[in-house]
Amino acid sequence: MERILVVEDEYMINQIVTEFLKERKYEVYSVRSGEQALEAFAEQTFDLILLDIMLPGIRGTDVLKKIRETSEVPIIMLTALDDEYTQLLSFSHLISDYVVKPFSPLILIKRIENVFRLKQGKPQIDVGDYSVDLDGGVVKHQDEEIHLTRKEYDILVVLIKNKGKIVTREQLVYQVWSYEYHLENRILDNHIKNIRKKMPLLSIKTIKNRGYQLEV
Repeated sequence: MERILVVEDEYMINQIVTEFLKERKYEVYSVRSGEQALEAFAEQTFDLILLDIMLPGIRGTDVLKKIRETSEVPIIMLTALDDEYTQLLSFSHLISDYVVKPFSPLILIKRIENVFRLKQGKPQIDVGDYSVDLDGGVVKHQDEEIHLTRKEYDILVVLIKNKGKIVTREQLVYQVWSYEYHLENRILDNHIKNIRKKMPLLSIKTIKNRGYQLEV
């Protein structure tokens, strides 16, 4: 049974998440401050941490940094801040994922299951009728391989890992090209166009003046 540490200062959210996870047969330990989180982490072993970014006392980001000094335990951030900084934390691999409040408990469960699936060495992610092998770099539709270029594949993986969320152009460029911040828009647009052509059943939505969103 996986053990999850819930770090959330809002009492009702803490209770709802804790009870929902227990119903799904997870072992749950919940706290309501950054100090309590670090104490629990020092004394116990957890398979995953749900960490609110806005905590009284020690902020969630400081708790994250402290934990990362000694552990690579998967962390999902709970945040009311749908801002670029929080999203970039996920791209930097400091966190496994993030969920913006208010959120559906069912969506939270799906993100937790996805983190555990990757942790257990099952690198395949299913997106609609498509399967993506994160280790082998292979994309298939009904056992037929879809041939993507390296950049197309990398863009697809970023969108998949953030499905349902808006990924800005800047974030895609940072994640896929790393250093080429002045990449021409048409280059990224052409890669997206090619992905849509090769994977017509995939719904990649253009968000005007912002970026792209892989619809769930």
